[in-house]
Formats: sequence, C-alpha cells, structure tokens
Amino acid sequence: MSDDPGGRHFFRSETFARAPRAARAAPRTATVREAAREIPVHAECDVLVVGGGPAGTAAAIAAARRGARTILVERYNHLGGLSTGGLVIWIDRMTDWDGNLVIRGFAEELLDRLPKDAVAGPPRAAWGSRDAASAAWWGLRTAAFHGVVTHSPTCDPEWLKHASLEMALEAGVTPLFHAWGAEPVMRDGAVAGAIFESKAGRRAILARVTVDATGDGDLLARAGCAHETAVDERDIHGSINTSWTFGGVDMPAYLRWRAERPEEFSEFLRIGREATGSFDKAFVSWRDDVALFMGPRLAGYSAVDVEDLTEVEIRSHRLMVAHLELYRRHAPGFSGAFLMLSAPQIGVRHARRLRGAEAVTRADWDGRARADEIGVSPSLSPKFPNLSVPYAALVPDRVDGLLCPGRHLSCDTTSHSFLREIPQCWLTGQAAGVAAAIAADAGVAPRAVDIRALQSGLAAQGVFLRPLPVPA
Repeated sequence: MSDDPGGRHFFRSETFARAPRAARAAPRTATVREAAREIPVHAECDVLVVGGGPAGTAAAIAAARRGARTILVERYNHLGGLSTGGLVIWIDRMTDWDGNLVIRGFAEELLDRLPKDAVAGPPRAAWGSRDAASAAWWGLRTAAFHGVVTHSPTCDPEWLKHASLEMALEAGVTPLFHAWGAEPVMRDGAVAGAIFESKAGRRAILARVTVDATGDGDLLARAGCAHETAVDERDIHGSINTSWTFGGVDMPAYLRWRAERPEEFSEFLRIGREATGSFDKAFVSWRDDVALFMGPRLAGYSAVDVEDLTEVEIRSHRLMVAHLELYRRHAPGFSGAFLMLSAPQIGVRHARRLRGAEAVTRADWDGRARADEIGVSPSLSPKFPNLSVPYAALVPDRVDGLLCPGRHLSCDTTSHSFLREIPQCWLTGQAAGVAAAIAADAGVAPRAVDIRALQSGLAAQGVFLRPLPVPA
C-alpha cells in the first residue's frame, strides 16, 4: 500500500473520525477529601479474577478446574463481555489457513455447548477450503478471508451467556455480579486482591493470585504496572463504538443484492455516508432475520475517558436510528426492519497494553514455538505462519501477584490487531487461570510458575500446544 510502506497494516477497515464538538470546560482543579475508612473483607480465595469477559471467564473456569478457590467479579449481569454484552457475536478465526483448529481447550468446549440453531458458520469439512465459489459465499458471511474458508462462527449472545455461566458454576467458580473492580489491594508492592464497589458499598477480596481481566487494564494500571496506551489511528484497533442489531430483516435478500449489484451497493454506502457522516455495512448474525452492525467505528476517542465514552454512546445510538431509516428506504431485505437491541457494553478495542516480562512483536511472526508457549494463534494472513503466544506476555515486568490476559496483554500495536480478538482472549485467559492456580497452590509468584507444569496443565484442559524443537 502506498500509505503503508512498511506493510504493517494487515487488517484494515473504514473508521470515522471524532465528530466536531463544543470545547470542553477546562479541567477543574478543586478537590474533596475522602475520610479514611476500614474496608470490610468480603471474602478470601486462592484466585480472584476481575472481569467476566472472554479472558476472565476462561481464567476463572480454568483455575477452578485445577482445584483453586476462585471468585469472579463482574460489573454486568452476565459473563462473556464483548462476545455477549458487546454484541461482538462474530467470533474471529479459530482455524489456521490450512483449516486446522488451533484455538481449542476452553474455546472449543464453550462453542460445542451451544445449540445448533445458536451458531452459524461453515461446516467443519469446509474449513481451509480455497474453492472460489465457497469462499465468496462464506466471505459475505464473515467466515472466509483471503479466499480461504475459516472457522469463524457467529453466535446467539444469550446462549453464549448461558453456556459461560453454567460452565463457571459447574467448575465451582463463585461469581459476583454487579460488582465493579475498583482498586488492587497492595502488600509489599505485590497485588494481594482487589477492592470492588457495589450496592453493598466498598469491599475487598483477598487472594493469593489476582487476574486482571478487565480488558482495559484497570487493575494493572492502578497497581503501578508499566503499560502502553499508544494506538495507530490508521487502522481500526483504537476505535470505539456501540454495536446493535435489527430484527425483521431478510439477510439472504440483502446479501444477494450486495453480491449481484455491487454498483448499487456502493451507491447506497455513498448515500449513507453523505446523510450520516458515519455509515456501515450490515453483517450476518446467527439468524437470517437478524442483522448485526459492529460499527461505524469511531476513531479519536479514549476508552479511559468517561466523557469520551459518553459521547461515543450518544453518537452510536443516534447512528443506529439513522441507519434504520436509510436501510428501510434503500436496502433490499430491510423494509420491515426494526430496532432490536443496542449492546449494553460499549465496544472498546484498545485502552491499555501491559508492558510485560516479554512482548509479542511483529518480529515474532516467524512460526517458531516459544519455550513458554501457552497457545497457538492463527496469523493475520496466509503469508504468515501461526503465532506462538508466550506466557511472559501475561506477566507484569516487575509487579508480583498479578496476571494480565486478554486484550491488554503485552504486545505491539500490530500484533494487538488480532491478539485482542475473542478467541485469543479465551486462549490467554485459560492460560492465566491454570497459571494462577499453580502459583496459588505452590505459594509462588506467577512469574515463578514452572512452565512445564503450566503446559502440562493446559494440555490436560485440551489446549493445543506444539512440541519444542529438539536441540541439534
């Protein structure tokens, strides 16, 4: 690409800049004094997981299955995070470019628990197919890329919530909903649990090992862990939006129109952009009568600025109504569309990234198996081999007592473009849960966990790992 001489941007999509807005008032410098107080200890446990998104759910279940007393704190009323409450119900690739299922373990088990009518995607026999007609058909259904059919299912979010919760309860996890992880508990410079806010007030949970699965790195930042916030605004990974669904649609009719009349479809998008300033395509869901919108992607906002988050919500909800009017008027299959659901969770792609004991960088896309491999991720395109995900990317560079799986793991901006996806969060979350349980049981810091014991524990839970090369 002429504007990308280094070839760093492999996954590109349209983003829309921050809308013009009135100047904000200058930040106030006034303060109030909060009285010192004793914080009641709500519970003590071996492993505390803060955040019940994909990484946190996987971590809690993996730890509990190892026998650890595990508490999972979640601010909403469900598990699954962006994969459920955020309506990111299109699950990105879990197979490599040859059709091999490489993200397994928790991820595979969770999806296998869903009813057949709650999942849409190519049959297993089609994974890895390069047949042009098949790839074109599945490409319109977010399950083929670069001419290759992949395992990228689209799921019913309610069934995904149900399966996640049942797996957690069966494993012995103690969930706490409607509880916002606010601050780490620090002892001698190490994390020893967390303070949460709820209707019951401010309370603490003490833990041998804490897992920050907030996605935004809230605990790691407040614990003093080094982290990165920079994003590359030329791609989508720093953008934010609230997703939504329309019901009463005929997606097969819409997809035929897109495929058979591309000029009309392009003109429709032009009309939409002219009318709204930010306009997006409809995506398939798990049903032919439900359309999914995972954009427009709004750039230039901060995921850790409450006023920015508020503005994104306002803008996204107004865009949802504007899209409905334009789709009803112009798009085949949408004449009877209605507002179905706006996501209760805002769609944040990036806030903070841990500066860990090791970082995954573009230079690591060489296919080799790391000595501390905790899972294997598909690469961004067929010209790259699979990526070995290292345990050290979950471990803070100097703060003990804490593990940081999910989209805030230690990596560069380019690697973050796919390591932040739902399957990779399941992968790193499961690894963090097993590691946390081992550390708690052995009474050691997470950075001191025996890697062979960790890899053995992951393999026992169905995770795909590769054998290390035999030294010459």
